[in-house]
Amino acid sequence: MIRVIISICCLLVLSGVQAQKVNLKKLDKYIENAVEEWGVPGLSVAIVKDGEIVFEKGYGVKELGEPEKNDEHTLYAIASNTKAFTSAMVAQLVEEGKLKWDDPVQKYISYFEVYDPTVSGMVTIRDLLSHRVGLGTFYGDVTWYRSDFTSEEIIKNIKHVRQTYPFRSGYGYSNLMFITAGKVIEEVTGKSWEENVQERLLDRVGMTRTIASVAKLDSKGNYANPHKWDNGKHRPTPWVSWDNVQATGGLLSSVHDMGLWIAANLNHGVIKNDTLFSKASRNQMWKPHTTMTRNHVGKNDFGNRWAGYGLGWFLGDYQGKYMVRHGGGYDGMISTVNLLPDLDLGVVVLTNGVKVPTSAIAYYVFDRYLGRAEKDWSSFFKVGSDRFYNGDTRIADLKAKRVPDTEASFTKNDISGTYIADGYGEIKVSEENGKLVLDFTRSPDLKATLSHWHYDTYQIHWEKDQPWFSFGTVQFTADNNHKVKGIEFEVPNDDFFFEELNAVKQY
Repeated sequence: MIRVIISICCLLVLSGVQAQKVNLKKLDKYIENAVEEWGVPGLSVAIVKDGEIVFEKGYGVKELGEPEKNDEHTLYAIASNTKAFTSAMVAQLVEEGKLKWDDPVQKYISYFEVYDPTVSGMVTIRDLLSHRVGLGTFYGDVTWYRSDFTSEEIIKNIKHVRQTYPFRSGYGYSNLMFITAGKVIEEVTGKSWEENVQERLLDRVGMTRTIASVAKLDSKGNYANPHKWDNGKHRPTPWVSWDNVQATGGLLSSVHDMGLWIAANLNHGVIKNDTLFSKASRNQMWKPHTTMTRNHVGKNDFGNRWAGYGLGWFLGDYQGKYMVRHGGGYDGMISTVNLLPDLDLGVVVLTNGVKVPTSAIAYYVFDRYLGRAEKDWSSFFKVGSDRFYNGDTRIADLKAKRVPDTEASFTKNDISGTYIADGYGEIKVSEENGKLVLDFTRSPDLKATLSHWHYDTYQIHWEKDQPWFSFGTVQFTADNNHKVKGIEFEVPNDDFFFEELNAVKQY
């Protein structure tokens, strides 16, 4: 009987090992084919298993039309994957007794306010990191994007962002709250967020190539260049500085460095003899604080039954296994970090494009280590991506509604002047060299010229390349005496909502 039990145990152990044996050459070929299928400029992938980087490689080129290829040390913007670093530093400060998860934000930032004075005093550090303050997803981001606002100025403008959900009763992904969390770190430590992340995390993890500013790219070398999606293909687009919002999305890294970060997180903050944060902090960061709706009565391809947000991490399940993940979206670069802690397994994919197979690669890797039947996730996700891009008719619909041969009821002199948008400030309209110019005074990279579209609506022509949006219009509105009252924006996109900037003319 004892021999039977031992034999059964041995078979179970052996079957477990067999299920986790992965053909890395086959996996490499699959990723190579996915890059070709999607037409991605380039990407890099790293896989971490049992505390070690077992696979790391670059694919494609750093910039379309140029010969330099990506490798495991090539730098990309990781954007919102930075949020996990911010949360980890808050955890460290909690362990040091310098703050508490449930401290009110106003204890450290007196000028912090949201849509309601009472709620403003109730918002805690924990709330900042879990997207449950009551703002809508991406609300207020247009006020900081490509601007020269400091983090303090951005935070002072938050009170003007409209409420979407009752406080702590809905999920709304908020970059503004992580910017605020970064400011809390600065106030508590007396050092900048960048200094903190360097000393507290990057140096200790060994992330020697990771930086927090695009201004340092040339000094590091070996970096990919971003590409926007333009008329059905990728096209190079310039780097954009996110220095004023580092805490929510400012880091640039390589898959090798991110592999080290993944290994540290899968080991619950321990690196050799160094402990970044405790298991108690890990449980806080990986505990669901905000839940998300899932279909509990129907099947899905991911075996997903629940989802939520912890502190700097998305949480859920994949084929019955606990999954921890996050994504990042920068101007012309998409990235993903996906972990299956039960398998001590993690995958990072960094890209220099926006229509990319990040999730496809991660799930394909997961399936190989889970011993699941092979599924072509690349084709699966590409069908959905094509449907999304081809089905987005917002710009075409606007253009179809244009009424030709109309005239504006206002003269150029009527609409010229200074307009004020709550939460942003001055937006100026003026005539320069016979052209109408739209000037976002704190965001010079958004400067544009205007041409008549129809009636009192004008088309926006951006002077600089814009990766997230293209076509847009402004309408000049009137009061009851037909005097110019303000500006209303319509710029179709999914990330920066210009309608929040509807501005009132100053006389």
